[in-house]
Amino acid sequence: MRLFSRRGLAAVLLAAAAAWPAHVDAAGANPASTDAVARGAYLVHAGGCVTCHTAAADGSAPLAGGRALKTPFGTFHTPNLTPDPETGLGSWSEADFLRALKQGIGRDGSPLYPAFPYVSYSGMTDADARDLFAYLKSLPPVRNAVPAHELRFPYDLRWGLWLWRLVYFDPKPFRPDPAKSESWNRGDYLVHDLGHCGECHTPRDFAGAMEASRFLAGTADGPDGKKVPNITPDPRSGIGDWSAKDITFFLQTGFLPNGDVAGGAMGAVIEDSTSKLTDGDRAAIADYLLSVTPKQSD
Repeated sequence: MRLFSRRGLAAVLLAAAAAWPAHVDAAGANPASTDAVARGAYLVHAGGCVTCHTAAADGSAPLAGGRALKTPFGTFHTPNLTPDPETGLGSWSEADFLRALKQGIGRDGSPLYPAFPYVSYSGMTDADARDLFAYLKSLPPVRNAVPAHELRFPYDLRWGLWLWRLVYFDPKPFRPDPAKSESWNRGDYLVHDLGHCGECHTPRDFAGAMEASRFLAGTADGPDGKKVPNITPDPRSGIGDWSAKDITFFLQTGFLPNGDVAGGAMGAVIEDSTSKLTDGDRAAIADYLLSVTPKQSD
């Protein structure tokens, strides 16, 4: 009996997260404050944490979790990231957090679904991960008992994720390219690792792994089943006719060069993430995106 179709396996492996190297200057160049909590406050936006871990439609507190992600396989509920000792991260150690964030292993030792972007976060510097944890620990605790996931058989069986990890998870710490500029390297880190742009903008194979050869080429099966655009500099199907200023203005305001406005998932990303970045970080993202190999998409 065939339990998983190609599309079904891909979708379950991309379902919502169940819970949850050496520092380099180019990656860690955050805004001026040397305080870990202040740096973490910036990173929580740069890392895209707010959008997924806030049930905005329900009026819930930021980062208190509870956002319902509906899929054909059931409903997943994002975890509470505030330091509530019973329903959030209050009893987590820094080591617990880093293992979940960068290795995809929950506090109870179980593997996390790769929709939680630990594959990308594995390249995050330890310094940034610690600052992020410091900020989350500084938040007012919010008691929010997130409902258990509501999954149909066989999608509630986690053991298959161990096999997925053996095949697809190859953690690689960020390493700057000495032949490139500081801005380009910062953009590389933001796009690949901290900002994890590829998680939505890259096609997936039948098992739900990102297709490295088509990085950032867009996909028809994005969040909520919506098409996600090609953000390589391909002139026909990507952003080849965008200037660096077009990109930075879009990331700050949501306005496209043609006057249209981003909506849906990208609208939320701009509101909660890219609009909060420094001008330098938005420029770094533009530098990097305009340098990648153009890839055509439908």
